[in-house]
Amino acid sequence: MTHVLLTHGYFLSEDEKEQQIMKPYPPLGLLYLAAYLKAREQSVEVYDSTFGSRAELLNRLRRTRGIVGIYTNLVTRKSVLQLITAAKQADWTVILGGPESANYPAEYLRAGADVVVIGEGEATLLELLGALSTVGPQQLHRVCGIAFKSESGEVVHTPQRPMLADLDALPLPDRDAIDHQKYLDVWRTHHGASSINLITARGCPYKCQWCSHAVYGHSHRRRSPAAVAEEVAWIQARYRPDQLWYADDVFTINHLWLERYVHELESRGIHLPFETITRADRLQSEAAVRALRQLGCYRIWIGSESGSQKILDAMKRGVTVEQVQRAVGLARRHGISVGMFLMWGYEGEQIEDIAATVEHVRRSDPDVFFTTVAYPIKGTPYFERVADRVELPLKWEEASDRDYIIGGRHDRQYYQLADIWLRNEVEASRLAMTDPQRAAQLSAAARQAREQMRSYS
Repeated sequence: MTHVLLTHGYFLSEDEKEQQIMKPYPPLGLLYLAAYLKAREQSVEVYDSTFGSRAELLNRLRRTRGIVGIYTNLVTRKSVLQLITAAKQADWTVILGGPESANYPAEYLRAGADVVVIGEGEATLLELLGALSTVGPQQLHRVCGIAFKSESGEVVHTPQRPMLADLDALPLPDRDAIDHQKYLDVWRTHHGASSINLITARGCPYKCQWCSHAVYGHSHRRRSPAAVAEEVAWIQARYRPDQLWYADDVFTINHLWLERYVHELESRGIHLPFETITRADRLQSEAAVRALRQLGCYRIWIGSESGSQKILDAMKRGVTVEQVQRAVGLARRHGISVGMFLMWGYEGEQIEDIAATVEHVRRSDPDVFFTTVAYPIKGTPYFERVADRVELPLKWEEASDRDYIIGGRHDRQYYQLADIWLRNEVEASRLAMTDPQRAAQLSAAARQAREQMRSYS
């Protein structure tokens, strides 16, 4: 039986920004794969590069040979390409999975990967391992859900594989395959409380134009409340975390599920604080917010993106500005902190739309908010919309989708000014009653940034 090594190529020691934040989580996707394969008597190990080192992983690749599966995402392109080169030099068969390689299969195959798994990985990888034991990596036409290079060098895409219908049938992620204690210790050292991640569902049925659906498509499949509660009970007994992170795309999508989950946790005497992400339109009722609070939610993250309805409609968000403001207000009234994500620079945005976003955040007054500048991810409708104006200033091998420059859009300094305008305006509003002198200073700084932005036009 061929040995399988799973890894992901993200090294915390090489990420200066994350070293300041220090909120890493275990690679759940790999742990699900490991559990699935082990349940079917495959020989599997996981090298968790988060707390590993590049030198150690490269040495591991040089010592033996077999099949290496590497998870790919937006930030690991350069790292993964280096691992592919090292693995091929040591005569490994290289299989890639995850959204990044699914969006660029030809490029990764050209770089030396043997197979790219496109879509959900468990069943595909198991069948792929069986096929590789009998045929070469250029003769995999019967395996659904992959891309590979034929003997003639042509990139072959096999038919899409159906998604797994019953997530409860999957074994729990093989958490013992890695050292979870390192994650717990880092969280406790830097934030005073340890945290562990889990998922209750896979996929997102919504169709936001800039969001990648390369792995799960627009499916949404959810585990039963009882199955999730059993996993939480196991996590609590095994690791004693102080809190949880539910890593679903939209945690509150099904309110009946939430009510049932409240009952399952309460019947087990479990009450662990947690944070998670949702959509504002799925957090409009008092009942849903009460259920979150009963479950232990202390912070909910909402993708607001813009305070301009015109931009939200262009994104096909399916959410109104008023729904965002109501969701923030409901959550805060029930004692749940709110984090808000915002996006500058989406196609069609004008300074009036930025002003609407500033006013929207000022009125909503979330506890914390983060901004990013929209970037086109390959395979998304947003990418297709701006494709004729997209430029990559670096070699593809050295870049990521975040490095794309969209012709005709303002430069990053413009959006830095938008950040200054936003943050000063919001803080001035917060201090208006308690420190009017400081509020006036902040308002002046906001006006200055706004006027500098107007000069761009």
